[in-house]
Amino acid sequence: MTATVDLKLEVVVIPVRDADASKEFYESLGWRLDADFAFDNGFRVVQFTPPGSGCSVQFGTNITTAPPGSAQGLYLVVSDIEAAHDDLAARGVKVSEVFHPGSPGAQFQHVGPSDRISGRADEPSSYSSFVTFSDPDGNEWLLQEVTTRLPGRLDTATTAFATAADLENALARAAAAHGEHEARNGGVRDEQWPNWYAAYMVAEQAGTDLPI
Repeated sequence: MTATVDLKLEVVVIPVRDADASKEFYESLGWRLDADFAFDNGFRVVQFTPPGSGCSVQFGTNITTAPPGSAQGLYLVVSDIEAAHDDLAARGVKVSEVFHPGSPGAQFQHVGPSDRISGRADEPSSYSSFVTFSDPDGNEWLLQEVTTRLPGRLDTATTAFATAADLENALARAAAAHGEHEARNGGVRDEQWPNWYAAYMVAEQAGTDLPI
């Protein structure tokens, strides 16, 4: 059997009209500026990376023939959709309210009647709660809350958190679940709580059965 070659998606190109205006916008989001290279033939590439992301975005001049603003439904995954909404709003971004789809695919509806329902989805809400915002050209970003991964989505032998905030949120969810675990066991303090927390957080990320 031929070994599979790793193919890591590291950059997505987005089409913009004005590289300087776009650069200013993405800087205002707090994204990391990785590069801004201009060449004598008019080619320019600007690269940003969202906090905690393994994939970056590029834009500039003479970099794509796609119409400016034509990138839609670009996913950004977050562990707390309301915190992400509030951060964007505080930065002056015109951001939608937190919503969940009333019908499959409603998160992608742009014209006509929309079946987006206000507020975070009921539990389990992982993969079901969203926020949208657009850059100055109309390229649309879709924030999706993911806390518990689908089975097989991640390697069960590997657990990693991109940011301190993601780790904090995971610990908070584990603490809440552990409180219910102790209550089911007569309210007796669980001296092995670190093991329980660890098992819960690994299972949540990998999408396997959670301890009870």
